[in-house]
Amino acid sequence: MSNFIQNVQIKDGEYTKTIYGMIKEQRYMETIHVLTNLLEGHPDSRPCLALLAHCYFYTQDFVAAAGAYEKLVQLYPEENLYKLYYAQSLHQACMYQEAWTVCSSIIDQHNLEIKVRKLQAAIKYGQEDIVAAKSLVDQCPPEDVDTDVNLGCLLYKEEQYEQALKKFSTALQIVGFRPHLSYNVALCYFKLKEYALSLKHIADIIEQGIREHPELSVGMTTEGIEVRSVGNTLTLHETALTEAFNLKAAIEYQLKNYEAAREALTDMPPRSEEELDAVTLHNQALINMDTTPSEGFEKFQFLLQQNPFPPETFANLLLLYCKYQYYDLAADVLAENVHLTYKYLTPYLYDFLDALITQQTSPEEAYRKFDDLANKHTETLRKATKQVQEARLNHDNHAVKRAVNDYEEALERYVPILMAQAKIYWELGNYVQVEKIFHKSVEFCNEHDVWKLNVAHTLFMQENKFKEATGFYEPIVKKKYDNILDVSAIVLANLCVSYIMTSQNAEAEELMKKIEKEEETISFEEQDKKLFHLCIVNLVIGTLYCSKGNYEFGISRVMKSLEPYNKKLGTDTWFYAKRCFLSLLEQLAKQLVVLKDSTLQECVQFLEHCEVYGRDVQTVVEQPFDIQEVPTIPQGKQTVTYEARYLKALFLKLQMS
Repeated sequence: MSNFIQNVQIKDGEYTKTIYGMIKEQRYMETIHVLTNLLEGHPDSRPCLALLAHCYFYTQDFVAAAGAYEKLVQLYPEENLYKLYYAQSLHQACMYQEAWTVCSSIIDQHNLEIKVRKLQAAIKYGQEDIVAAKSLVDQCPPEDVDTDVNLGCLLYKEEQYEQALKKFSTALQIVGFRPHLSYNVALCYFKLKEYALSLKHIADIIEQGIREHPELSVGMTTEGIEVRSVGNTLTLHETALTEAFNLKAAIEYQLKNYEAAREALTDMPPRSEEELDAVTLHNQALINMDTTPSEGFEKFQFLLQQNPFPPETFANLLLLYCKYQYYDLAADVLAENVHLTYKYLTPYLYDFLDALITQQTSPEEAYRKFDDLANKHTETLRKATKQVQEARLNHDNHAVKRAVNDYEEALERYVPILMAQAKIYWELGNYVQVEKIFHKSVEFCNEHDVWKLNVAHTLFMQENKFKEATGFYEPIVKKKYDNILDVSAIVLANLCVSYIMTSQNAEAEELMKKIEKEEETISFEEQDKKLFHLCIVNLVIGTLYCSKGNYEFGISRVMKSLEPYNKKLGTDTWFYAKRCFLSLLEQLAKQLVVLKDSTLQECVQFLEHCEVYGRDVQTVVEQPFDIQEVPTIPQGKQTVTYEARYLKALFLKLQMS
């Protein structure tokens, strides 16, 4: 390519034909390379600068596009079109004040007044000056479809989603299918919790994108096909595919279909990580937080330094710090970003986070703060209940739907407060008090899945209410009985234990057979997949018997739980298995328990199997942040192989003594 540049003249017709051919083929990066080298010899070339600015804009490198247009404006100050493009590039780069200044310098020419007015409205919208933006939109022609779209955007910003939806739908009927307009409609339906209708419009966007632009490689990453990055071209932007897949991921995440949410993100056109937009980066961090927390925190911290960043970033980072018990980091972020606190946190969320952080130093003060919050929300829920009843009496379906949504939103804010309040007593082991807290909320939460699950756990932990716990666990399991592996393994394990402790052994066996059958089916289809449900159920049952002193049966259950070792041996399963062996060793050393020689030999054989299969299984779970740069335990000792060998040595020593 460099040889080609050396052998052309700027006004050569063949050169012009080649450059435009490259642009037509969307080979923008190559074109930028050619034009940049060409400009080294001709820095004031108008056509080269204009094409370079165009290519930068097309690849969404808006800062570079603004730089090229700025030079054109300096060279040709009388050309208002360059000023408009310069202002557009600055606006896209979120340099709003600079864009406004350039717009103000444009003298009407070539009927640019309406375009300038629209751009000025967009600038004020970006600055969140809704009043000024509305005033500018009102000065635009009412018959212009863009006016309806812009009014819809303003209504959306004011959270008037139904009115915004009407504006976008009207515009869609006038101009026909437009990806970004359909996305706006889908977004309004999302905010109104009409997920099915939102997904319908998303499907339309994706279908057209696949049909018209197969080169964007939609879905190939999910299918395991390695494809190169498609880049941040204007073509990709115009298809609205990135926005559509992000919204689809958000809907699936809201519906707790986490695997489908991950798939939506991998289905979008492939780009390298440095090319990802802020929303995609945020969603990747959030959805993959459970599997790669360190990467998730890194992405959130990076986003917080960008301008702008998705509004949810600040709140989500704080909530995740608290979830992973990094309360000091949450407190530091709050203290360092007071300006963001008022902008991105609702009073409710701020008070909730404040109480969570306070809990670390003063549980009593935190409980009081949670209690104040709970009382406020209880009052709100009672009012919402009354509104639902009144709407039903008036037979107003629209009002009923709105009132029910308001009630559900209030309930979703109330439940985390309740759980945080109960957690204070849970950590003290005062399960009776936890039960009392839950009992006070039965009026509102008796149908809420999270509430029912935590009530079940509370009853289970009291060890004298297994029958009552069964009554709460069973509906949770029966709801997903046909897809039983979708139920949390600990729920299945606790239900089995509750059955055993209430002499319902037949029910426990039936449930375990069901789990085993499901795991066998999946293992046949996906041979390399590790499945831990039955393993955890057996581990919990084995641990229960060991805790009751029946080591003969308990240890046999624990050993059985990890077969086959290549599929069941993991960091978590080993952690709970070794606890039982350590407990057994302690009892044997104190001569409080006597085991058959054959059982001791089985223990040694089991540990030898773990030694073989545990070479690559870490015994320490990855932490999002390293507390110490230098680990106190050598890495070689943090494997199942090392620990199994050590336990085996202790058993052999006991046998010899």
